[in-house]
Amino acid sequence: MGLAALAALPLSLRAYTEELPGWQLQGDGQMRFFGLLVYDIRLWAPARVGAQWWTQPLALELTYARSLQGKEIAKRSLEEMRRQQSINDATGQRWLAEMEAAFPDVKEGDRISGRHDPAVGAAFFVNGKPSRSVADPLFSRLFFGIWLAPQTSEPALRKKLLGLPS
Repeated sequence: MGLAALAALPLSLRAYTEELPGWQLQGDGQMRFFGLLVYDIRLWAPARVGAQWWTQPLALELTYARSLQGKEIAKRSLEEMRRQQSINDATGQRWLAEMEAAFPDVKEGDRISGRHDPAVGAAFFVNGKPSRSVADPLFSRLFFGIWLAPQTSEPALRKKLLGLPS
């Protein structure tokens, strides 16, 4: 990987350049709520992400434009995961605890990145430093499905990330 390509990677992926060579920006967009920017988001992957995105390694990088509480990020994430599939209470509570441990309170400019490994699960990074791993492929699929699954609450953002026609 050349220096320019390495510099373009989010900090959370730079440490994995030997393990994940050739990762490239696939798409980007912004999450807005009532017109206010909440975060910028970018999708990274070693190969073009297709309709069966959950079968491919990928990473999402969110750069926050405002302060948010980590517990609220986790709670909203679980709500969005439930849009895709029913999640029983015990599993939901376990996943909520994992996300609460992974996601700190954020302020403008903070970055949370997540890496999806379809066979293993998810790994999270905060401002480029490892935060938490969740060794559960279903958790990972539903978590990244918040943005990439057809059931997302933000279909226009999904299209931008996946490079689909509007």
